[in-house]
Amino acid sequence: MGAEPVPPRREVITGKPTARTRTGPANTLENRLAVRQLMNRQLRAALTVTALLALFLGLLPVLFHLLPATGNADVPLAVWLALGVAPYPALLAIGAWYVRRAERNEGDVTGR
Repeated sequence: MGAEPVPPRREVITGKPTARTRTGPANTLENRLAVRQLMNRQLRAALTVTALLALFLGLLPVLFHLLPATGNADVPLAVWLALGVAPYPALLAIGAWYVRRAERNEGDVTGR
């Protein structure tokens, strides 16, 4: 015969209820239009970046085709440089542009 389980303690709220207030901005038509405008601008920036990356990276095979081919298994230094070095500054520049554009878009909508 073990000890009987203790029932959970009940909490009693003694304060009078208060009305809930909104802490965020009202869901007005103006706010919805601003959000839609921001989404459209961000989509446009994303599609621009995607097109730039596709164009730049899509031209790499053309560059490799134009480089002189060698008969042996050695890969020319120009191919290594084009593949291992050239894309990264362009990727960084495109990424930096996108971040600046996205922050500017958000600042335009929020007024910062």
